[in-house]
Amino acid sequence: MSQDSRVRVRIRVNGDVHEHEVEPRLLLVQYLRDVLGLTGTHVGCDTSHCGACTVLLDGEAVKSCTVLAVQADGGEVTTIEGLAQHGRLHPLQEAFWEHHGLQCGYCTPGMIMSALDLLNRHPDPDEETIRRGLEGNLCRCTGYQNIVRAVQAAAARMRAAEAAAAAGGGDD
Repeated sequence: MSQDSRVRVRIRVNGDVHEHEVEPRLLLVQYLRDVLGLTGTHVGCDTSHCGACTVLLDGEAVKSCTVLAVQADGGEVTTIEGLAQHGRLHPLQEAFWEHHGLQCGYCTPGMIMSALDLLNRHPDPDEETIRRGLEGNLCRCTGYQNIVRAVQAAAARMRAAEAAAAAGGGDD
């Protein structure tokens, strides 16, 4: 493909705006990993079945192996690297660590990003809702029990932080 057929994209990724000339058929996962060097987004299956490549695009979980970079033009992408703030892990990252919601860790970034989308839509999910919400993500180490526990713990922590902030308690 010639340089002339490239398309300019402007995508906000983890709060920073990036502009690049890309081939129209470049997948978002390839853009994130190969162009931006954000390798926390994993490629597990190349068929969109495993969910390891899940990121948030404009606040919704998407499998970045099914989205072209040009489709994300003008959008906002959040990857696993964008969750920790000011040196502190996101409550989901903390909960996955504390509740052993990871084994080999390969599925973990996609699981966490899908769980974040789920918790943004359902702040107090029951176990069935969590399991349904994570159906598009596969864990080959069969760590689902601990993953569900981690999501439940993170949900409780996030609700408590939101209540404290609403009451004027801050988020320290």
